Amino acid sequence: MESFPVPEAEEWVVLAVEQGGLPDLRIERIETVPVRVPLDQVYKGSHYKMSYRSTIVTRVHTSSGVVGEAYAGDEDAGLAEIDSIINREIAPRLIGEDAYATERCWEIARPATWDILRDRRLGLVATACVDTAIWDALGKALGIPLWKLWGGYRDAVPVITIGGYYTADADITAEVSGLIEAGFAGMKFKIGGRTPEEDAARLRQARAAAGDDFKLAVDANQAWTPAQAIRFVQLAADCDIMWFEEPCQWHNDRRAMRDVRLASGVAVCAGQSEFSAAGCRDLMETGSIDFCNFDASWSGGPTEWRRVASMATSYDVRMAHHEEPQVAAHLLASIPHGTFLEYFHPQRDPIWHGLIANQPVLKDGYVTLPTRPGLGWELDEDYISRYRVSFE
Repeated sequence: MESFPVPEAEEWVVLAVEQGGLPDLRIERIETVPVRVPLDQVYKGSHYKMSYRSTIVTRVHTSSGVVGEAYAGDEDAGLAEIDSIINREIAPRLIGEDAYATERCWEIARPATWDILRDRRLGLVATACVDTAIWDALGKALGIPLWKLWGGYRDAVPVITIGGYYTADADITAEVSGLIEAGFAGMKFKIGGRTPEEDAARLRQARAAAGDDFKLAVDANQAWTPAQAIRFVQLAADCDIMWFEEPCQWHNDRRAMRDVRLASGVAVCAGQSEFSAAGCRDLMETGSIDFCNFDASWSGGPTEWRRVASMATSYDVRMAHHEEPQVAAHLLASIPHGTFLEYFHPQRDPIWHGLIANQPVLKDGYVTLPTRPGLGWELDEDYISRYRVSFE
Protein backbone atom coordinates (compact mmCIF):
# COMPACT_ATOMS: atom_id res chain seq x y z
CA MET A 1 0.00 0.00 0.00
CA GLU A 2 1.08 3.60 -0.55
CA SER A 3 2.79 5.20 2.44
CA PHE A 4 1.85 8.64 3.78
CA PRO A 5 3.88 10.87 6.09
CA VAL A 6 2.78 10.95 9.72
CA PRO A 7 2.99 14.34 11.55
CA GLU A 8 4.69 14.65 14.92
CA ALA A 9 2.52 13.49 17.82
CA GLU A 10 2.66 16.89 19.55
CA GLU A 11 0.88 18.49 16.59
CA TRP A 12 -2.44 16.91 17.61
CA VAL A 13 -2.76 19.12 20.69
CA VAL A 14 -2.06 22.20 18.58
CA LEU A 15 -4.65 21.03 16.10
CA ALA A 16 -7.33 20.79 18.78
CA VAL A 17 -6.60 24.27 20.13
CA GLU A 18 -6.59 25.87 16.69
CA GLN A 19 -9.90 24.24 15.77
CA GLY A 20 -11.53 25.39 19.01
CA GLY A 21 -12.32 21.88 20.14
CA LEU A 22 -11.59 18.25 19.41
CA PRO A 23 -10.30 17.26 15.97
CA ASP A 24 -12.71 15.61 13.54
CA LEU A 25 -11.93 11.89 13.62
CA ARG A 26 -14.06 10.68 10.74
CA ILE A 27 -12.10 7.89 9.12
CA GLU A 28 -11.03 8.70 5.56
CA ARG A 29 -8.72 5.81 4.72
CA ILE A 30 -6.78 2.97 6.30
CA GLU A 31 -3.23 2.23 5.25
CA THR A 32 -1.29 -0.98 5.92
CA VAL A 33 2.41 -1.78 5.66
CA PRO A 34 3.28 -5.47 6.17
CA VAL A 35 6.72 -6.04 7.70
CA ARG A 36 8.67 -9.31 7.89
CA VAL A 37 12.06 -9.64 9.62
CA PRO A 38 14.19 -12.82 9.53
CA LEU A 39 15.51 -14.06 12.88
CA ASP A 40 19.17 -14.93 13.32
CA GLN A 41 18.30 -18.49 14.39
CA VAL A 42 15.35 -20.84 14.70
CA TYR A 43 13.71 -20.51 18.13
CA LYS A 44 12.13 -23.73 19.44
CA GLY A 45 9.62 -24.14 22.25
CA SER A 46 7.94 -27.37 23.34
CA HIS A 47 6.09 -27.99 20.06
CA TYR A 48 6.73 -24.96 17.84
CA LYS A 49 9.52 -23.09 16.11
CA MET A 50 9.94 -19.61 14.63
CA SER A 51 12.36 -18.21 12.06
CA TYR A 52 10.66 -14.87 11.25
CA ARG A 53 9.01 -12.06 13.19
CA SER A 54 6.23 -10.26 11.32
CA THR A 55 3.71 -7.50 11.83
CA ILE A 56 1.46 -5.04 10.03
CA VAL A 57 1.86 -1.32 10.60
CA THR A 58 -1.66 0.10 10.38
CA ARG A 59 -2.52 3.79 9.96
CA VAL A 60 -6.03 5.18 10.33
CA HIS A 61 -6.22 8.57 8.57
CA THR A 62 -8.96 10.95 9.73
CA SER A 63 -10.59 14.08 8.32
CA SER A 64 -8.67 16.47 10.60
CA GLY A 65 -5.28 15.01 9.72
CA VAL A 66 -4.91 13.04 12.94
CA VAL A 67 -3.39 9.66 12.07
CA GLY A 68 -3.72 6.71 14.40
CA GLU A 69 -0.70 4.47 14.00
CA ALA A 70 -0.02 1.05 15.49
CA TYR A 71 1.43 -2.34 14.78
CA ALA A 72 0.10 -5.68 15.87
CA GLY A 73 0.34 -9.34 15.07
CA ASP A 74 3.26 -11.76 14.76
CA GLU A 75 1.38 -14.10 12.45
CA ASP A 76 4.02 -14.76 9.81
CA ALA A 77 2.24 -17.56 7.96
CA GLY A 78 -0.97 -15.52 7.68
CA LEU A 79 0.52 -12.08 7.08
CA ALA A 80 -0.81 -11.71 3.54
CA GLU A 81 -4.30 -12.78 4.52
CA ILE A 82 -4.42 -10.46 7.53
CA ASP A 83 -3.39 -7.57 5.29
CA SER A 84 -6.13 -8.52 2.81
CA ILE A 85 -8.78 -8.75 5.53
CA ILE A 86 -7.96 -5.24 6.75
CA ASN A 87 -8.07 -3.69 3.29
CA ARG A 88 -10.90 -5.65 1.69
CA GLU A 89 -13.24 -6.40 4.59
CA ILE A 90 -12.69 -3.98 7.47
CA ALA A 91 -11.55 -0.72 5.87
CA PRO A 92 -14.53 -0.36 3.47
CA ARG A 93 -16.94 -0.70 6.40
CA LEU A 94 -15.15 1.89 8.53
CA ILE A 95 -14.73 4.69 5.99
CA GLY A 96 -16.82 7.64 7.20
CA GLU A 97 -17.16 6.31 10.76
CA ASP A 98 -16.21 8.40 13.80
CA ALA A 99 -13.03 7.08 15.46
CA TYR A 100 -14.19 8.52 18.81
CA ALA A 101 -16.82 5.76 18.76
CA THR A 102 -14.36 3.00 19.60
CA GLU A 103 -17.00 0.43 20.58
CA ARG A 104 -18.98 1.05 17.40
CA CYS A 105 -15.87 0.79 15.20
CA TRP A 106 -14.89 -2.46 16.92
CA GLU A 107 -18.37 -3.86 16.34
CA ILE A 108 -18.33 -2.84 12.67
CA ALA A 109 -15.02 -4.71 12.20
CA ARG A 110 -16.25 -7.84 13.99
CA PRO A 111 -17.66 -9.65 10.91
CA ALA A 112 -14.05 -10.20 9.82
CA THR A 113 -14.05 -13.05 12.38
CA TRP A 114 -17.21 -14.78 11.15
CA ASP A 115 -15.88 -16.91 8.27
CA ILE A 116 -16.04 -20.43 9.72
CA LEU A 117 -13.79 -21.85 6.96
CA ARG A 118 -10.95 -19.45 7.78
CA ASP A 119 -8.61 -19.47 10.76
CA ARG A 120 -10.48 -17.21 13.15
CA ARG A 121 -7.24 -15.80 14.51
CA LEU A 122 -6.57 -14.03 11.19
CA GLY A 123 -9.72 -11.92 11.46
CA LEU A 124 -9.00 -11.22 15.11
CA VAL A 125 -5.49 -9.96 14.37
CA ALA A 126 -6.81 -7.82 11.51
CA THR A 127 -9.39 -6.32 13.87
CA ALA A 128 -6.70 -5.70 16.49
CA CYS A 129 -4.52 -3.84 13.97
CA VAL A 130 -7.32 -1.39 13.25
CA ASP A 131 -8.67 -1.20 16.82
CA THR A 132 -5.23 -0.32 18.21
CA ALA A 133 -4.67 2.36 15.56
CA ILE A 134 -8.09 3.87 16.30
CA TRP A 135 -7.22 4.07 19.99
CA ASP A 136 -3.94 5.76 19.08
CA ALA A 137 -5.88 8.34 17.06
CA LEU A 138 -8.20 8.96 20.00
CA GLY A 139 -5.31 9.47 22.41
CA LYS A 140 -3.69 11.91 20.01
CA ALA A 141 -6.93 13.82 19.52
CA LEU A 142 -7.37 14.15 23.29
CA GLY A 143 -3.68 14.90 23.87
CA ILE A 144 -3.23 12.07 26.39
CA PRO A 145 -1.22 8.81 26.44
CA LEU A 146 -3.31 5.66 26.35
CA TRP A 147 -2.12 4.34 29.71
CA LYS A 148 -3.65 7.47 31.29
CA LEU A 149 -6.78 7.36 29.15
CA TRP A 150 -7.39 3.74 30.14
CA GLY A 151 -7.00 4.32 33.88
CA GLY A 152 -3.56 5.74 34.64
CA TYR A 153 -2.81 3.51 37.62
CA ARG A 154 0.99 3.80 37.29
CA ASP A 155 3.51 5.26 34.88
CA ALA A 156 6.07 2.41 34.94
CA VAL A 157 5.84 -1.39 34.70
CA PRO A 158 8.23 -4.20 35.66
CA VAL A 159 9.63 -6.22 32.76
CA ILE A 160 10.37 -9.90 32.32
CA THR A 161 11.77 -11.52 29.20
CA ILE A 162 11.42 -14.94 27.58
CA GLY A 163 14.22 -17.49 27.42
CA GLY A 164 15.31 -21.03 28.08
CA TYR A 165 14.74 -22.06 24.46
CA TYR A 166 15.89 -25.48 23.29
CA THR A 167 18.96 -24.66 21.24
CA ALA A 168 22.07 -26.75 20.62
CA ASP A 169 24.37 -24.17 22.20
CA ALA A 170 22.13 -23.26 25.16
CA ASP A 171 24.00 -22.07 28.24
CA ILE A 172 21.37 -21.45 30.90
CA THR A 173 23.73 -19.98 33.46
CA ALA A 174 25.20 -17.50 30.99
CA GLU A 175 21.75 -16.61 29.65
CA VAL A 176 20.26 -15.84 33.06
CA SER A 177 23.33 -13.91 34.18
CA GLY A 178 23.11 -11.82 31.02
CA LEU A 179 19.44 -11.01 31.65
CA ILE A 180 20.17 -9.87 35.19
CA GLU A 181 22.99 -7.70 33.90
CA ALA A 182 20.63 -6.24 31.27
CA GLY A 183 18.27 -5.14 34.06
CA PHE A 184 15.29 -7.48 33.66
CA ALA A 185 13.14 -8.21 36.71
CA GLY A 186 12.73 -11.85 35.70
CA MET A 187 12.18 -14.30 32.87
CA LYS A 188 9.66 -16.76 31.52
CA PHE A 189 11.53 -20.04 31.08
CA LYS A 190 10.55 -22.48 28.31
CA ILE A 191 9.75 -26.04 29.39
CA GLY A 192 7.64 -28.91 28.06
CA GLY A 193 9.99 -30.01 25.29
CA ARG A 194 11.59 -32.65 27.50
CA THR A 195 10.53 -34.80 30.45
CA PRO A 196 9.47 -33.16 33.73
CA GLU A 197 12.66 -34.48 35.31
CA GLU A 198 14.90 -32.97 32.63
CA ASP A 199 13.09 -29.63 32.60
CA ALA A 200 13.11 -29.39 36.39
CA ALA A 201 16.88 -29.83 36.27
CA ARG A 202 17.14 -27.08 33.64
CA LEU A 203 15.02 -24.74 35.80
CA ARG A 204 17.23 -25.44 38.82
CA GLN A 205 20.21 -24.24 36.78
CA ALA A 206 18.32 -21.03 36.06
CA ARG A 207 17.41 -20.48 39.72
CA ALA A 208 20.97 -21.13 40.83
CA ALA A 209 22.22 -18.49 38.39
CA ALA A 210 19.42 -16.06 39.19
CA GLY A 211 19.49 -15.92 42.98
CA ASP A 212 16.40 -15.33 45.10
CA ASP A 213 15.18 -11.94 43.86
CA PHE A 214 14.95 -12.69 40.14
CA LYS A 215 11.40 -13.73 39.08
CA LEU A 216 11.08 -17.09 37.32
CA ALA A 217 7.91 -18.16 35.55
CA VAL A 218 7.71 -21.28 33.37
CA ASP A 219 5.85 -21.85 30.10
CA ALA A 220 5.07 -25.31 28.73
CA ASN A 221 3.05 -24.06 25.74
CA GLN A 222 0.37 -26.70 26.36
CA ALA A 223 2.84 -29.59 26.30
CA TRP A 224 1.97 -31.92 29.18
CA THR A 225 -0.73 -34.02 30.77
CA PRO A 226 -1.92 -32.90 34.23
CA ALA A 227 0.11 -35.69 35.84
CA GLN A 228 3.30 -34.57 34.08
CA ALA A 229 2.69 -30.93 35.01
CA ILE A 230 2.08 -31.80 38.67
CA ARG A 231 5.19 -33.98 38.67
CA PHE A 232 7.24 -31.07 37.32
CA VAL A 233 6.00 -28.73 40.07
CA GLN A 234 6.89 -31.29 42.71
CA LEU A 235 10.39 -31.70 41.29
CA ALA A 236 10.90 -27.92 41.04
CA ALA A 237 9.30 -27.06 44.39
CA ASP A 238 12.45 -25.29 45.56
CA CYS A 239 12.63 -22.99 42.51
CA ASP A 240 10.00 -20.42 43.62
CA ILE A 241 7.93 -20.50 40.41
CA MET A 242 6.02 -17.24 39.92
CA TRP A 243 3.51 -18.87 37.56
CA PHE A 244 3.15 -21.96 35.41
CA GLU A 245 1.92 -20.89 31.98
CA GLU A 246 -0.23 -23.17 29.82
CA PRO A 247 0.90 -26.39 31.53
CA CYS A 248 -1.54 -28.77 29.82
CA GLN A 249 -2.51 -30.03 26.39
CA TRP A 250 -5.26 -28.03 24.71
CA HIS A 251 -8.10 -30.54 24.37
CA ASN A 252 -9.32 -30.32 28.00
CA ASP A 253 -7.13 -27.53 29.29
CA ARG A 254 -9.59 -25.66 31.52
CA ARG A 255 -10.21 -28.66 33.77
CA ALA A 256 -6.62 -29.84 33.41
CA MET A 257 -5.17 -26.49 34.51
CA ARG A 258 -7.66 -26.33 37.38
CA ASP A 259 -6.46 -29.75 38.54
CA VAL A 260 -2.79 -28.76 38.28
CA ARG A 261 -3.46 -25.55 40.19
CA LEU A 262 -5.38 -27.26 43.00
CA ALA A 263 -3.21 -30.37 43.29
CA SER A 264 0.18 -28.66 43.18
CA GLY A 265 -0.52 -25.24 44.67
CA VAL A 266 1.31 -23.53 41.80
CA ALA A 267 -0.12 -20.32 40.32
CA VAL A 268 -1.35 -20.93 36.76
CA CYS A 269 -1.31 -18.47 33.88
CA ALA A 270 -3.28 -18.78 30.63
CA GLY A 271 -5.41 -16.77 28.23
CA GLN A 272 -3.18 -16.15 25.23
CA SER A 273 -4.78 -19.04 23.33
CA GLU A 274 -8.32 -17.73 23.90
CA PHE A 275 -10.13 -15.94 21.08
CA SER A 276 -12.51 -13.87 23.17
CA ALA A 277 -13.40 -12.30 26.48
CA ALA A 278 -15.89 -15.13 26.95
CA GLY A 279 -13.10 -17.70 26.73
CA CYS A 280 -11.16 -15.91 29.44
CA ARG A 281 -14.31 -15.68 31.55
CA ASP A 282 -14.60 -19.47 31.42
CA LEU A 283 -10.98 -19.86 32.57
CA MET A 284 -11.78 -17.69 35.57
CA GLU A 285 -15.16 -19.28 36.27
CA THR A 286 -13.70 -22.80 36.37
CA GLY A 287 -10.92 -21.72 38.73
CA SER A 288 -8.24 -22.58 36.17
CA ILE A 289 -6.00 -19.52 36.45
CA ASP A 290 -4.43 -16.99 38.78
CA PHE A 291 -3.02 -14.82 35.96
CA CYS A 292 -4.69 -14.07 32.62
CA ASN A 293 -2.30 -13.26 29.77
CA PHE A 294 -4.92 -12.48 27.13
CA ASP A 295 -3.27 -11.02 24.01
CA ALA A 296 -4.80 -7.80 22.64
CA SER A 297 -2.95 -8.15 19.34
CA TRP A 298 -4.10 -11.74 18.77
CA SER A 299 -7.68 -11.41 19.95
CA GLY A 300 -9.39 -8.29 18.63
CA GLY A 301 -7.51 -5.37 20.13
CA PRO A 302 -7.39 -3.29 23.31
CA THR A 303 -11.19 -2.96 23.30
CA GLU A 304 -11.60 -6.68 23.98
CA TRP A 305 -8.60 -6.92 26.35
CA ARG A 306 -10.06 -4.24 28.59
CA ARG A 307 -13.27 -6.24 28.88
CA VAL A 308 -11.25 -9.19 30.16
CA ALA A 309 -9.38 -6.97 32.62
CA SER A 310 -12.69 -5.70 34.00
CA MET A 311 -13.97 -9.24 34.55
CA ALA A 312 -10.72 -10.31 36.18
CA THR A 313 -11.30 -7.97 39.11
CA SER A 314 -14.39 -9.98 40.05
CA TYR A 315 -12.44 -13.25 40.14
CA ASP A 316 -9.30 -11.98 41.91
CA VAL A 317 -7.32 -12.82 38.79
CA ARG A 318 -4.33 -10.65 37.91
CA MET A 319 -3.69 -9.49 34.36
CA ALA A 320 -0.61 -10.22 32.30
CA HIS A 321 -0.21 -9.92 28.53
CA HIS A 322 1.31 -12.30 26.01
CA GLU A 323 4.22 -10.39 24.42
CA GLU A 324 3.31 -7.36 22.19
CA PRO A 325 4.90 -4.76 24.51
CA GLN A 326 3.98 -1.84 22.25
CA VAL A 327 0.37 -2.09 23.42
CA ALA A 328 0.76 -4.28 26.53
CA ALA A 329 2.77 -1.62 28.37
CA HIS A 330 -0.15 0.83 28.20
CA LEU A 331 -2.77 -1.77 29.12
CA LEU A 332 -0.88 -3.18 32.11
CA ALA A 333 0.05 0.27 33.44
CA SER A 334 -3.55 1.44 33.29
CA ILE A 335 -5.03 -0.99 35.84
CA PRO A 336 -4.36 -1.89 39.51
CA HIS A 337 -4.14 -5.64 38.85
CA GLY A 338 -1.68 -5.44 35.96
CA THR A 339 1.53 -7.41 36.43
CA PHE A 340 4.66 -7.88 34.32
CA LEU A 341 5.33 -6.60 30.84
CA GLU A 342 7.15 -9.18 28.76
CA TYR A 343 9.36 -8.74 25.77
CA PHE A 344 12.08 -10.64 24.02
CA HIS A 345 15.78 -10.21 23.52
CA PRO A 346 16.49 -8.06 20.42
CA GLN A 347 17.45 -11.16 18.43
CA ARG A 348 14.09 -12.82 19.20
CA ASP A 349 11.96 -9.71 18.57
CA PRO A 350 13.87 -7.36 16.29
CA ILE A 351 10.64 -5.50 15.47
CA TRP A 352 10.07 -4.15 19.01
CA HIS A 353 13.72 -3.25 19.37
CA GLY A 354 14.24 -1.99 15.81
CA LEU A 355 10.94 -0.41 14.79
CA ILE A 356 10.47 1.79 17.88
CA ALA A 357 12.79 4.79 17.51
CA ASN A 358 12.07 6.10 21.04
CA GLN A 359 12.62 2.75 22.74
CA PRO A 360 11.96 2.95 26.51
CA VAL A 361 14.98 2.42 28.73
CA LEU A 362 14.98 -0.62 31.00
CA LYS A 363 16.20 0.43 34.45
CA ASP A 364 16.12 -1.52 37.69
CA GLY A 365 13.65 -3.97 36.18
CA TYR A 366 11.17 -1.29 34.99
CA VAL A 367 10.34 0.74 31.91
CA THR A 368 8.58 4.09 32.12
CA LEU A 369 5.57 4.72 29.88
CA PRO A 370 5.74 7.44 27.21
CA THR A 371 4.11 10.80 27.91
CA ARG A 372 3.35 11.59 24.28
CA PRO A 373 -0.32 11.25 23.22
CA GLY A 374 -1.74 7.93 22.11
CA LEU A 375 0.66 5.02 22.12
CA GLY A 376 3.51 7.52 22.07
CA TRP A 377 5.84 5.43 19.95
CA GLU A 378 7.84 6.89 17.10
CA LEU A 379 8.14 4.33 14.31
CA ASP A 380 11.39 4.21 12.35
CA GLU A 381 10.50 4.76 8.70
CA ASP A 382 13.89 3.50 7.49
CA TYR A 383 13.32 0.24 9.36
CA ILE A 384 9.85 -0.10 7.85
CA SER A 385 11.21 0.51 4.35
CA ARG A 386 13.94 -2.05 4.85
CA TYR A 387 11.66 -4.89 5.88
CA ARG A 388 8.32 -4.09 4.27
CA VAL A 389 6.85 -6.73 1.98
CA SER A 390 4.22 -6.44 -0.74
CA PHE A 391 1.41 -8.83 -1.61
CA GLU A 392 0.07 -6.97 -4.65
